[in-house]
Amino acid sequence: MEARDVMTTHVVTVTPETDIRNIARIMIEHHISGVPVTDTLGHLVGIVTDGDLYRRGELGTDRQRSSWLELFGLDSKLAREYVGTHGHTAADVMTTRVFAVTPETPLRQIADLFERERIRRVPVVANGHLVGILSRANLVQALVSTPAEDARLTLSDQQIRDLVIAEYKRLPWGMPSEGNVIVTGAVVHLWGFVPSGVELDALRVAAEGIPGVKRFEDHTFRYFGDVGDRQRVPSELVVEEPTAATPEQPR
Repeated sequence: MEARDVMTTHVVTVTPETDIRNIARIMIEHHISGVPVTDTLGHLVGIVTDGDLYRRGELGTDRQRSSWLELFGLDSKLAREYVGTHGHTAADVMTTRVFAVTPETPLRQIADLFERERIRRVPVVANGHLVGILSRANLVQALVSTPAEDARLTLSDQQIRDLVIAEYKRLPWGMPSEGNVIVTGAVVHLWGFVPSGVELDALRVAAEGIPGVKRFEDHTFRYFGDVGDRQRVPSELVVEEPTAATPEQPR
């Protein structure tokens, strides 16, 4: 699939002269976290996101710098930062280094871009003009809209077995040592030695992704630990506690 297949074509935009309060109002009304900035000809010139608006002098959330940092900091960098936290128009706060794609860009490439640049949305342009926008939510919507493979295909047990084995051979760790795959009634039974619970999870997911598979049955073993143990990454909750304001040192 390509960007054109899932992108939103009705795009809310603002101009470089739009007041930031109007931009914030637009984001709230349309339930969006970013808005492209276009000129009078429809060319994309920047983007304003909620990340550009939460560091504001009016809110008291602009960065507080120590005296020595201001003394040795670059004047141009500090000036740009001041404009971004105290400016009043889209031109003052917008990000001008914008990553964009074309309608023909494959979704895999867009997902790679999201991950590499840590962004949540990307404008879609054609001949320099904004024609759509594509967000992570659009990719999730595309997933929901994709018909399940087993709804379109009915395979025999032998066909399922051949596909499972072929998929296992494509994986970096391959088939389990002394392993075997038996399929009965569209249920995949896996036998053999698997070094870790993480690899077992990967083998299970690979089998369950084959069209027509109803269930995965684990008959593997490991030399250490119980087969049922899974190596999970523990969740971690980090709470940002309020800190006491540090009195500014006299200059």
